[in-house]
Amino acid sequence: MAMNGNGKQVKVANGGGSGRNGLAKIQTNKRQNGICHDDSGPSVKAQTIDELHSLQKKKSAPTTPINGTLGAFAPLSEEERQKQQLQSISASLASLTRETGPKVVRGDPASKSDTPKVSHVSHHHFTPTISASDSSLKFTHVLYNLSPAELYEQAIKYEKGSFVSSSGALATLSGAKTGRCPKDKRVVRDESTEHDLWWGKGSPNIEMDEHTFLVNRERAVDYLNSLDKVFVNDQFLNWDPENRIKVRIVSARAYHSLFMHNMCIRPTPEELENFCTPDFTIYNAGQFPCNRYTHYMTSSTSIDLNLGRREMVILGTQYAGEMKKGLFSVMHYLMPKRQILSLHSGCNVGKDGDVALFFGLSGTGKTTLSTDHNRYLIGDDEHCWSDNGVSNIEGGCYAKCIDLSREKEPDIWNAIKFGTENTRAAYPIEYIPNARIPCVGPHPKNVILLACDAFGVLPPVSKLSLAQTMYHFISGYTALVAGTEEGIKEPQATFSACFGAAFIMLHPTKYAAMLAAKMEKHGATGWLVNTGWSGGSYGSGSRMKLAYTRKIIDAIHSGSLLKANYKKTEVFGLEIPTEIEGVPSEILDPVNVWSNKKTYKETLLKLAGLFKNNFGGFVNHKIGKDDKLTEEILAAGPIF
Repeated sequence: MAMNGNGKQVKVANGGGSGRNGLAKIQTNKRQNGICHDDSGPSVKAQTIDELHSLQKKKSAPTTPINGTLGAFAPLSEEERQKQQLQSISASLASLTRETGPKVVRGDPASKSDTPKVSHVSHHHFTPTISASDSSLKFTHVLYNLSPAELYEQAIKYEKGSFVSSSGALATLSGAKTGRCPKDKRVVRDESTEHDLWWGKGSPNIEMDEHTFLVNRERAVDYLNSLDKVFVNDQFLNWDPENRIKVRIVSARAYHSLFMHNMCIRPTPEELENFCTPDFTIYNAGQFPCNRYTHYMTSSTSIDLNLGRREMVILGTQYAGEMKKGLFSVMHYLMPKRQILSLHSGCNVGKDGDVALFFGLSGTGKTTLSTDHNRYLIGDDEHCWSDNGVSNIEGGCYAKCIDLSREKEPDIWNAIKFGTENTRAAYPIEYIPNARIPCVGPHPKNVILLACDAFGVLPPVSKLSLAQTMYHFISGYTALVAGTEEGIKEPQATFSACFGAAFIMLHPTKYAAMLAAKMEKHGATGWLVNTGWSGGSYGSGSRMKLAYTRKIIDAIHSGSLLKANYKKTEVFGLEIPTEIEGVPSEILDPVNVWSNKKTYKETLLKLAGLFKNNFGGFVNHKIGKDDKLTEEILAAGPIF
């Protein structure tokens, strides 16, 4: 898997199902309800390479089917099915300046045992300016939907710096780029996106024109076609079968193919029967740079989205997370058009069917608190909320390994075993033993907004009105502590709209309005939980004890916190409980545990001012047919 800093390796869990020794399991036999169990089996030994390859394909069959969505196999021969697949892939790889797509061959060019299946397809989308070239004289070998074991073999053989760790995970390198490059991400601005997308100040959407996109697309496709082989993944996004998206990923590295195998939803053979043309295609030519003399380019890296063509092009970065978050941005555009809310959140469900959403920026405890042995995991990062309930967008998890510990995050620890500093690991969601498969659930009962308040003035928990939920959802607040970055000597407020500003496509108020409407319709309650400091700011106070935060979250899940007595705080006007079982009552109101009340008030007003300044960028955006909702949200902010 990719690495996230300083050139250290990342571990990517394989698809073969390693054991989960030492992890306490939820005792349940309800496999029919879709709860994932430990399915570790005895090892199987192969006598020959051909036998090994056969076993690899069988052992690594898709593991996350969506049941009941398709019937039996179509009445086509295997040869005809493969021909159709190759024609579709040839169409995806077609250059825009030639009459036909490349001749594609299914199989590894280094393997003599593979039976070549060849196909090409003609295209008439563009008037060709070149009728023939060197690339039309060669075959492009396609390694299609390989199993994890086969991808391991490809990575170990051909990708320098790849090896199998002692835990069985594949470790590899992501090259010079060890994280996302948000300043190099571009979106085509055309007639369809001109009025739909959020442009301008504060927006993550940096525009480019379609001509420049096509230049980069041609560069990526020509590079991929020049290779002896490419990896192709056909997979799904969104566990809701009525609203899932078909995605195709064309890449040059086994590492990228394995990453997406883990992160997207893996189709069954039956589902691949009707896959046909994808809804969205990624061209990952990350080993090849963009041309920096091309219009809009500011470096050798470019990640380009064209929502009209339903395509994404990656040049100049091998960091796999660009694909994951690029597709998340696509879902942030496509789903709201279907009146489905896309969310950057964790999600779990209790044994009684009570669903909770967890929002929070890095360091707020979103992963730790949404992973609960007493509840089932629906997903750790990306979800949809439709009329059917909630559904995970992804088929896997992408976890940080920095400071990972068995005590705090045992499920993640056992899914990837261990990690080194500044790394990430991707693994199929079924590696979490209490994952709910399929990853869907009923409508949420609680919406939990997490903030690590290093100023130490927000209460440990507050019950929010709908307007307050919208205000704090749009704000997306947390705080950096002193010492995390050079020159920071006091807490620094950080705001990320909708708790994921880098990935949203529409104006934040549109997502907030959809969230409030769904919460009101289905009776969900909003909560603001501070996992940061108490009794003073960072340096004078102390971090909220995790045990107390867990007690708060437990009280939210059980419903007991709704029955508590509440009082209102000054400035932010937050409703705070006067008593929670297992939590010292004095810490529930921050002012009680500050020794210097004057400093507390000054710090409170300072944070309120930071909130107000940040929200000033959203004030002029009208919500709904009149200004009533806009006025309600503004009134829900701090008053001083």
